[in-house]
Amino acid sequence: MSTQSSIRTWAWVHKWSSLVCTVFMLLLCLTGLPLIFHHEIGDWLGNHIETPQIAHQGPLASMDALLASAKTKQPGMVPLYMYREEDEPLQWVISMAKTATAESGFKQVVLDARTAQVLGEPPVEEGFMYVMFKLHVDLFAGLPGMLFLGLMGFLLLVAIISGVVLYAPFMRKLAFGEIRRQRGKKLKRLDLHNFLGIVILSWALVVAATGVINAWSDLLIKYWQFDQMSQMIAPYKNLPPPDRFASLQASVQVAQQTEPDMQLGFIAFPGTAYASSHHYGIFMRGDSPITKRLFKPVLVDARTATLTDSRDLPWYLVALLVSQPLHFGDYGGMTLKWLWAVLDVITIIVLWTGLMLWWKKRHQYVPDIRSRITLSEAY
Repeated sequence: MSTQSSIRTWAWVHKWSSLVCTVFMLLLCLTGLPLIFHHEIGDWLGNHIETPQIAHQGPLASMDALLASAKTKQPGMVPLYMYREEDEPLQWVISMAKTATAESGFKQVVLDARTAQVLGEPPVEEGFMYVMFKLHVDLFAGLPGMLFLGLMGFLLLVAIISGVVLYAPFMRKLAFGEIRRQRGKKLKRLDLHNFLGIVILSWALVVAATGVINAWSDLLIKYWQFDQMSQMIAPYKNLPPPDRFASLQASVQVAQQTEPDMQLGFIAFPGTAYASSHHYGIFMRGDSPITKRLFKPVLVDARTATLTDSRDLPWYLVALLVSQPLHFGDYGGMTLKWLWAVLDVITIIVLWTGLMLWWKKRHQYVPDIRSRITLSEAY
């Protein structure tokens, strides 16, 4: 049984962990709502590029032809990554920048996978969705912003767990879901806060935990480079960058032969975070709902198109890849997206009612310590 002292301690933990993170969690919930529907909003804003309906027979365009078209469209820029959107299998997107290590100034070229024709250049680093994404991911502050939001996510986890501990003793005499509407606004707000908080408990734990993991993504990737990538490219240490590059198509074929039971996921070009200056990082994936989000890197020598190494991702990157769809709810179609959106709105209500409970209490004096504990300390 909870003692008065332990209740007071948990109430203090719940109050201050909530107060510190609430404003930022409200921001994340508000910016996360449109991100759940980022594909649909992109279509509505006219940013989505349709694949033309053409009569096409024969093989698809080679990777070399696609890359050449992108370079012609964006002369003076180097390719960074090449990938396909899940709902557009006949398109390839090549992201480009001035250098392989650039942190801004990105361009995207969308190409027809059948003809290597340029279909368009969607806007990058601008527009409503870009602002929502940056606010949600790093507050426009880069790695420090990501780590700060990760800390706020951790405090949210603390607030959720402490709130669960407090829920049982404070709701012992009430039926589940009972809202005391006739006992004044304060109790009504408290009951609503407690009830909705319990309703979204499991979902909030999952989203908060996966958000914390995602906030560490840059550091996890850097550790992977130090831990795994450095071993895979050890023979190339201190060698000068290649003076010429082998066929990208031949390099992809090497990766496909190395992992014949997997599909091509994306390509990281030499010098980017997922490759080395000497390699194409060709990432293969499965085709089931789970394995299609789990990649296996195949490093192919960018000069000779020969296999250098291939190994499974370590557990911490697997955790990162699994956490991303769980966080945004984008793996179960529109039904899951709408469920995520409804739960997001309920979370906003819980955060707002909790903030209001604290605000109303600031100038309120309750002389009896037991009354203060049972009615006020929990929020």
